Amino acid sequence: MSYLFDNAADQTPDRFSVLEARYDSFSKEQLNLTGLDPGWRCLEVGGGGGSLGNWLGERVAPGGEVTVTDIEPRWAKTRPRPANVRLVRHDITRDPAPGDGYDLVHARLVLLHLPERLRVLDRLVRMLRPGGWLVLEEFDCGWTPVLATPDEGATALFERVHAALMGLLEQAGAEPLWGRRVLGTMMRAGLHEVTAATYAEAWQGGGEGIGLHRANVGQVAARLRESGFGEHDLKRFSALLDDPAFVVNSYPMISTRGRRPRQEAGR
Repeated sequence: MSYLFDNAADQTPDRFSVLEARYDSFSKEQLNLTGLDPGWRCLEVGGGGGSLGNWLGERVAPGGEVTVTDIEPRWAKTRPRPANVRLVRHDITRDPAPGDGYDLVHARLVLLHLPERLRVLDRLVRMLRPGGWLVLEEFDCGWTPVLATPDEGATALFERVHAALMGLLEQAGAEPLWGRRVLGTMMRAGLHEVTAATYAEAWQGGGEGIGLHRANVGQVAARLRESGFGEHDLKRFSALLDDPAFVVNSYPMISTRGRRPRQEAGR
């Protein structure tokens, strides 16, 4: 599998740190809405730095268990884990399923990057027990309005760099607008009680959240230069991310949950 944002890159810890700090609280709220309880068996796909997998382990104890998968699990290995959390190196697109009969399957910002996202979604549904919950959390990268600028050219610069980044994502097989498509796709996959909630906030230059743009652009800077961006453009963009007078809307995180039918047709 080839991601634009290789999880072995130096920028990976910074990316995970921003995602955990700015989105974990929202993810926990949405996961709790499934009725998450002690004794549940959970699968966390693409667990990244491991924060949500560890939290799930605490929530389902005693008696529950959590399997956390990732194609590069070394980042999650850097923090202690509850005894009921198992960490597995796993590629959801091709490796055998790490289990089945789960009460909850959760993936955040995983399927967006996968050309095989529809097939993977079907795999995740099959890993649920009847009545189990699938929670997919994905960005809609198509709505990131600039909210305040230090000068007239700032908006144009941000939008130009961001559009180029989205183009690189698409070339790698990602779907930047996947977040807005998940609910309908889950309904078509046969899930019931499908609903969604969206979270977004303002990211100010020099703040924590806007560091995600720094990590992403920093990782693909060489590709941006190849596509026509000069060093002056990238330095201006970096300075913009440090300027408190610049404010941009965060990526909206759309959290969609649905339930596998308790009794399926033909059974």
